[in-house]
Formats: sequence, C-alpha cells, structure tokens
Amino acid sequence: MLFLPTYFAPISQYVAIFKNEKLIFEVEDNFQKQTYRNRCNIYGANGKLTLNIPIIHKGKQQTKDIRIDNSEQWQRNHFRSLAAAYNSSPFFEFYEDDLRPLYKQGHPFLLDFNIKCHEFIMTALQSKITYSKTEYYEVHPKIKDYRNLAIAKKEPNYAFDSYFQVFNDKHGFISNLSILDLLFMEGTSSEIYLKKNLIKF
Repeated sequence: MLFLPTYFAPISQYVAIFKNEKLIFEVEDNFQKQTYRNRCNIYGANGKLTLNIPIIHKGKQQTKDIRIDNSEQWQRNHFRSLAAAYNSSPFFEFYEDDLRPLYKQGHPFLLDFNIKCHEFIMTALQSKITYSKTEYYEVHPKIKDYRNLAIAKKEPNYAFDSYFQVFNDKHGFISNLSILDLLFMEGTSSEIYLKKNLIKF
C-alpha cells in the first residue's frame, strides 16, 4: 500500500497502515504545500495546535530534496509544545527519552526526518510492519493508493472512536490528530484502537 512519509502522521494514516501488511513510502513525488509532509496537529491547552517544520523553499522540488531550515529553533519549540500538551498524559513520560533525540539530531532533509518519525512510532507500538520505498513516480499506481491521506486541507471528518484526551473537559474530543496524541494517551493499546477503526474513501 502506498503512503507519503509525513511528520508524525495523522491517525487516519496509521489506521490504514495497520489494515495492511505491505507498506511502501512514496519518495519520488513533488513537494506540495498544505500537506502533513511538514506539519502535524496535536491537542494543546487551547485546542488543536499545528506544529510546522520550517523548510528551505527553492521553487519546484521533489520531496526527497526538501531541506529543513534548521537555522530556526523549531526542534526546541516543538518538543516544548509536546511536553506542555502531554506532560500529564498517561504515557508521555514513558516515551519521552526515546522521542527527545529526534529533536536533537538536526536532520538536513525532511524526508529522512519523517521516516525516522515513522520508525519511532512503529517501535513504540512494537509493530513488525516493515516498509520499502518507491523507485519511480506513478500517477495511477496499481496498488492501493493512500497518498491523499497526507493532504491537510479539506480533510474528511473521520468518524473514529473517541478516546480520553488531556483537555477533553475544555474542548471535547478532537479526531484524527497526530499519531502522537493517541500514543501518549493509549500507549501500546494504540494498536488495538487503530485496528478496530475503519477508514473509507
């Protein structure tokens, strides 16, 4: 199944991933704005909070050539935002020491960082689902295409089951946030949640 590597992808992407045994990452596409390639949504004290990775813009480029603008202090700001949002969650402390190095290493390329984020999630969930990468771009691939799950604008209203979130009492349940939201709230039970939910196109 074909997916785009994104920044701690939304839950919808992992619902689809855990319905399949074969995962292929698209690495030959052109970069597009308003996608989860360089953003993710978490649950902050004031509701949905978007974390954006700054990139170096050089016109039309393939995603694999997109460089992260590490001149900004985005790593520190993102980790602080995650800590502020989830410090009181059941499992943030459990994953914190493994997550922190991702925000210390200063990866030059966005694609490499996104794949590291995916590997972190799969390790945290103790999943044996492996991945491969595309060797060329296909507009209409012959395999199931989930690349549209990376589009951030005009996102469908996924009817996923609710689970407890840190700020439920303030803003209610917010669906389809970053997979980190589910992980910090449910821990390894996140896999059960992902497998029992459905995604339709």
